[in-house]
Amino acid sequence: MSEPSLSELTHTFAKVGFLSFGGPAAQIALMHRIILDEKRWVGEADYLRALSFCMLLPGPEAMQLATWIGWRLHGVKGGLIAGGLFVLPGAFVVLGLSLIYAAFGQVPIIAALFTGVQAAVIAIVVEALIRVSKRALKSREAHVIAVAAFAGLFVFKLPFPLIILAAATWGFLRSPSGPQDNAAPEPPAVFAQSAKAAAIWLAVWLIPLGLLILTAPERLAEIGVFFSKLAVLTFGGAYAVLAWMAQEVVQAKGWLTLPQMMDGLGLAETTPGPLILVNEFVGFMAAHQTGGWAMGLAGAAIALWMTFVPCFLFIFAGAPFIERLTHMPRLSGALAAITAAVVGVIANLSLWFALHVLFASVPEFGLGPLHLSLPDPGTLRLLPLLIAAFAAWGLLVRHMPLLVVLMLSALASAAAAVL
Repeated sequence: MSEPSLSELTHTFAKVGFLSFGGPAAQIALMHRIILDEKRWVGEADYLRALSFCMLLPGPEAMQLATWIGWRLHGVKGGLIAGGLFVLPGAFVVLGLSLIYAAFGQVPIIAALFTGVQAAVIAIVVEALIRVSKRALKSREAHVIAVAAFAGLFVFKLPFPLIILAAATWGFLRSPSGPQDNAAPEPPAVFAQSAKAAAIWLAVWLIPLGLLILTAPERLAEIGVFFSKLAVLTFGGAYAVLAWMAQEVVQAKGWLTLPQMMDGLGLAETTPGPLILVNEFVGFMAAHQTGGWAMGLAGAAIALWMTFVPCFLFIFAGAPFIERLTHMPRLSGALAAITAAVVGVIANLSLWFALHVLFASVPEFGLGPLHLSLPDPGTLRLLPLLIAAFAAWGLLVRHMPLLVVLMLSALASAAAAVL
């Protein structure tokens, strides 16, 4: 294995950052091709162990894997460069699109474009559901966990964190205990290094949050607290947490409307970097609507900080223990159960999005502990239904590029509005 210079590492991850379209699977494959096949900077076994570790963590696993590669090659400085460059290109694009959206989103033709994007998002989330199901549901027990997670969210309206905690607890208790691995114990210096990294990055994360709570306008403090909480709950990828986040910011907090939330997801889908960059859009819009442009920029910056600083904390503090952690049977069992529950979470997200995009009225009916959202059939919206069907055909049958499907969906909606 060769070791790159810091400038070569920077140049390579700048390239990765600009090319990282298509979600975590595509991003992980891109890094494998560039870092392992072309550059030969990291070995296959180490790469797969690091990927397994990142999948155990909350947050965007592809960004955390990039951070680990940088850390492995050039320590903390390398990790900051690799992880930062993985996120920053997409973050700047999302910020630019957020500014345009805030300025022009209500113009009829622009609104029509986003109607097409919203309909295409239904197919995008369904595609994610199919992809995750194939990977996660390999036993009858996994199917039961997925169905229980869906019922807990859609039928009983249980909190998302409770669903994840219950799945993790079940998987942990169901897995056998035993020898964790055959590796020698880490020397005391490794524990000291990890503790120092944890202390530094906890301070970097939480001191700004404390200052926001004490001194900032109420909305900015709320954004900081909300996205800090989200950072430790985003297991299973961005889609897993989007349903909870959307319901919180739309229904509970009223920061965004549902069409705005759907538009934000569509914008994040068109940019490089992790899909969780939708947090930046949410932070911008939530703050902009209460305090204007400067407040919006502050909201976007806070959302980014509270989303991605914990990723550096997890990697820099946990990376020295990757081999041991990835061989813990009960930890692996908890992860498997969480992954199965994520299928139910994404199914809930898919149905929730579809109902609210395809029907103008979706009243909720309560009967004891049951809370069902049932659409009014008379309010079916034909154009979004046709566009969603086209997007599903393009993605699932023809395997068209995501950007092409989004562009065609937006243009079809705009053309219908003009006609």
